[in-house]
Amino acid sequence: MELDQSPPPPSTDSPSKRHLSRWEIAKHVLAIVFAIGISVAIIAAGDTIEKYQEYGYLGVFIISVLGNATLILPVPSFAVVIGTANTLNPYLVGFVAGFGSAIGEMTGYLAGYGGSAIIENADIYKKLVRFMRRWGAWVIFALALVPNPIFDIGGIVAGSLKMPWWKFLGAATVGKSVRLIIFALMTVWGFLFFS
Repeated sequence: MELDQSPPPPSTDSPSKRHLSRWEIAKHVLAIVFAIGISVAIIAAGDTIEKYQEYGYLGVFIISVLGNATLILPVPSFAVVIGTANTLNPYLVGFVAGFGSAIGEMTGYLAGYGGSAIIENADIYKKLVRFMRRWGAWVIFALALVPNPIFDIGGIVAGSLKMPWWKFLGAATVGKSVRLIIFALMTVWGFLFFS
C-alpha cells in the first residue's frame, strides 16, 4: 500500500516580503537600549566619575569591581573608562578596568561553583554549557570581549562546570581589558577629533 506523498503547495508569500525574526527585532531593541543606557550612565555617573578620578587607577579599579559584582544587571562601569581615558593612560585605564571587572564577575562564577545556578533549565544556559565543554575559557574570552547581557550566565556556567578560577579570571580579564582599552582609545580619539 503506497501513501500519496505529493509535494507541499507552493508558498503564496512573495519572496520580496521579508518579516523580521524575533531575534532580529530583539537585536534592534537591544541596540537602542544599549545606546540610551550609555547616555544615561554617563550622565548619571558624572559626579561619581569626577569623585573617583582623583583616586586615579585605584578609583577606576574600585568602580569596575563594584560595577560588575552584581548578577544579571551590571552597573555600566565602562562610564568610568570613558570619563578617565583623557586624564590617565588609556591603555592602563582599560587594563585596570578590565581586571577590576573580571574580579567583580567572580560573583557569577562563585554562584555557579556553589551549585546555586537557578537558571539551569534556560536554553541559553544549556547552549553555553555545550560551548564551554567544547571550547572552555575561549567562550569566557568571547563573552567578555563583546558587550552583552549573558556574561553573567557564562560565569555561572563556568563555575558550575568547575572551570579553574584562574582560567575564568584570566579569560575574563583579557577579554574585558581589550574591550575597555578600545573604549578608552575611542574616547581619546573622539576628543582629539572634535577638539
